[in-house]
Amino acid sequence: MRRARRGRAPPAHADWRARYDAWAAAEPELAAQRERARARRLPDGLLDRIRAEAGVPGLDPASGRVTRATRQSSRDMLVALSERLPELVGGSADLAGSTGTDLGRSVTREDFSGSRIDFGIREFAMAAVLNGLSLHGELRPFGSTFLVFSDYSRAALRLAALMGQPVIHVFTHDSVAVGEDGPTHQPVEHVESLRLIPGLQVLRPADAAETAEAWRLALERTDGPTALVLTRQGVPSLEGTVAGPVRVVRKGDDLEIVASGSEVALAVTAAELLAERGSTRGSCRRWTGRRTARLRGCPRWPSKPVSRRGGVGWPTWSSGSTTSARPARRATCSPTSG
Repeated sequence: MRRARRGRAPPAHADWRARYDAWAAAEPELAAQRERARARRLPDGLLDRIRAEAGVPGLDPASGRVTRATRQSSRDMLVALSERLPELVGGSADLAGSTGTDLGRSVTREDFSGSRIDFGIREFAMAAVLNGLSLHGELRPFGSTFLVFSDYSRAALRLAALMGQPVIHVFTHDSVAVGEDGPTHQPVEHVESLRLIPGLQVLRPADAAETAEAWRLALERTDGPTALVLTRQGVPSLEGTVAGPVRVVRKGDDLEIVASGSEVALAVTAAELLAERGSTRGSCRRWTGRRTARLRGCPRWPSKPVSRRGGVGWPTWSSGSTTSARPARRATCSPTSG
């Protein structure tokens, strides 16, 4: 039977090739789009164009501080991307409205032309399906759920890293500020546990501008998965230009306070309070994942960097770490690898 099937394969492929070539000749634009998607290339200037059209809040300091959840900023990016990137498909584990992924038409048994997959409350199955879609090629899959539920996805997420598949995971509700759900939905160790997975790029943007940049980094990466860790609550837009893995939001000489995500605004406030006491005049932030060496390239990296994040800190990178609100001479903050 196997020999019979092998015997039928070359003629069947030749027939398919002839029909494909005829289709490509009749639809050259669609054929070029398919070949681009197969090569995992983005349309030229796509992300710069989207960011310009979206008018991302926070890029202009003169506009003042705009308070907006990064999950909402992520949804804005998805809306713009879905109109120009037909290979971008995905959905959520029954939390589309909360994670900002309630876009497009749903895929059904009768109709596969939609771009949204309603996975139901099946985080592991979702992550496994995303791996399969990525392995097949021609699609850029993403999935979403609350950060606290990333534990259920871990085995499939780790496999994506081992296989080098560019799957995008959108994890929202990234801190204890998760609303009425309480302790069962409050992530503490989850960002750190994701950082421990080799090959997984963990991005935890602090405002709308960084969220746009995080999506750019996630889409440009083609050799491994990315986790976007986003806030439920509104966070203020910050000054400073997003460029590379480090964004300096306040310049100073005495002390560097490094933070990620929703803790960056707290770190900036802490720097301002310490500056009033003459203790520090600086705040610097790294937010892009696993480039430890480049973290040390932060402008004028101090002899005593400190980190701040609600959860587990970075003892290797900081000279002090606080995970509670107790008064401390050294306000800790955290390098944003997630």
